[in-house]
Amino acid sequence: MTNDLTTILYLLSGVLFILAIRGLSSPDTARTGNYLGISGMAIAFIVTIVNLDQNNLINWLLIISGISIGGLIGTYLSKRVAMTDMPQMVAALNSMGGMSAVLVAWAAFLSPGSFGLLINGFINTSSIIQMLLGILVGAITFSGSVIAFLKLQGLMTGSPIILPFRHIINILIFITILGLSTSMILDETGSHTFLFLLVTILSLLLGLLLIIPIGGADMPVVISMLNSYSGFAAAIIGFTLGNMALVITGALVGSSGAILSYIMCAAMNRSFFSVIMGGFGDEATSTQSNENKPVKIGSSDDAAFILKNASSVIIIPGYGMAVARAQNALKEMSDKLKAMGIKVSFAIHPVAGRMPGHMNVLLAEADVPYEEIFELSEINSSFPQADVAFVIGANDVTNPAAKNDTQSPIYGMPILEVENAKTVLFVKRSLGIGYAGIDNELFYRDNTMMLLADAKKMVEDISISL
Repeated sequence: MTNDLTTILYLLSGVLFILAIRGLSSPDTARTGNYLGISGMAIAFIVTIVNLDQNNLINWLLIISGISIGGLIGTYLSKRVAMTDMPQMVAALNSMGGMSAVLVAWAAFLSPGSFGLLINGFINTSSIIQMLLGILVGAITFSGSVIAFLKLQGLMTGSPIILPFRHIINILIFITILGLSTSMILDETGSHTFLFLLVTILSLLLGLLLIIPIGGADMPVVISMLNSYSGFAAAIIGFTLGNMALVITGALVGSSGAILSYIMCAAMNRSFFSVIMGGFGDEATSTQSNENKPVKIGSSDDAAFILKNASSVIIIPGYGMAVARAQNALKEMSDKLKAMGIKVSFAIHPVAGRMPGHMNVLLAEADVPYEEIFELSEINSSFPQADVAFVIGANDVTNPAAKNDTQSPIYGMPILEVENAKTVLFVKRSLGIGYAGIDNELFYRDNTMMLLADAKKMVEDISISL
């Protein structure tokens, strides 16, 4: 295949990727966006295969083996991983993207001749820089994503793990990486394997240290940020390989992830820089105590009675709904309410759940009409007119402490102002703290009734009583 035709087809795949991202911006066009993305990847894959050395049987065997093994694993995971586990699935995939960049950089470093990177017998300077950047970003992505996965899976605490002098340690590690990298770049031979190994190890350590101080409340931003890193790592390695499709794809993933992270930080009233440098919730602790405060606890019959006598209901889903897999039961309950002439809306916080768009995906899975779903900025003004705010597992994103308690780790974060509704029905397993590690003062408000039970079971019982 000629270079001109290869470039044109790679650009076509890039255009399809752009259209795919645009399609994924709306539930109405998400399916089309997925098809466009698949088409773009198929074109890029076919062009790459056609341009391989046709006489190198080993390359073909390796590629076919990699595709077969990866395809089987991907198919298995797509069928077995529950929607509630999707955030950690995304974190795991991000880690694979980061490690891929690291492995390709190492392959290019150990066998530069195979990649056409030699000039006068030595690796050219620009390629050394690209490999070092690929190692830095890829290794940070890998180790950071592993920590995110462990936190999301509950294999390590979701609370911030604060090391003394962590910022100083991180800066020193980064300066050391820069120093080692500069030494390799200035050395014309560029063949210091030990220095390359040190850069890799320090980059892995830096990724770990950057993510462990980040608490659960920041996890959706972390997932988005690491996804951005994996894209930039791929783009950097694309330059090393001279693969235009990889550069375009990586740049698209990196830039879209960065933009999404910025939007989410703005929605949380947080600085993106402060999040990636250690999150929030690590230094401030709430001074308010809710011990021994009176709690109004109700039953499914109580909730059904209140809902039947309402004219407007706003439903606020959270991670508790995802864990209980209650979205279909919730859809059935909302359909019954609408059949009674009650107005039903769904309110989504930008960081509800454990990854961007988590609640939107679950509601779409239950066929909740998109026109009934509203973002925080659209729905907050409607709570004072709502008869009932039905909160199902959304803890931190409804906590008034974000507005009232200056010592709270979530202070300043915009929340869904459900406390302004006439009545708040709060479905939760217990009065335990949320993922951010703090109590929710909404539980103890006069207009709040706690429905302590499994979310799915409670919603099903309410539907029966309606």
